[in-house]
Amino acid sequence: MQVFFSQEGSALIARVKGEVDLSTADRLRQELESSLEHARAHILCLDLEGVSFMDSSGLGVILGRYRRISQTGGKVVICRPQPQIRRLLDLAGLSKIMDIVEEEPQEYLRKAGKE
Repeated sequence: MQVFFSQEGSALIARVKGEVDLSTADRLRQELESSLEHARAHILCLDLEGVSFMDSSGLGVILGRYRRISQTGGKVVICRPQPQIRRLLDLAGLSKIMDIVEEEPQEYLRKAGKE
């Protein structure tokens, strides 16, 4: 698993690639926490286009960042999940508490800024 970060204003974009499972979830959590602390982001965009597999430990990482960011009025957005990952997110109920979109993070942020 690899994570690549970029920042656009108050948004932190995390592009995740590979498998997010028990063996990689803790590293993902640590990298997200460190980058969120450094960026002081209000929005976390998780670009999951490159994620081929995710299990419940990956869901836990996403939910934990959601709790952290929403406490300060921020939000988590999941961008471009593969169909099997989208099904997992929907079954877990994450689509009820955060935006899951089919567009690139920059496109989502551009549109959100105009609303």
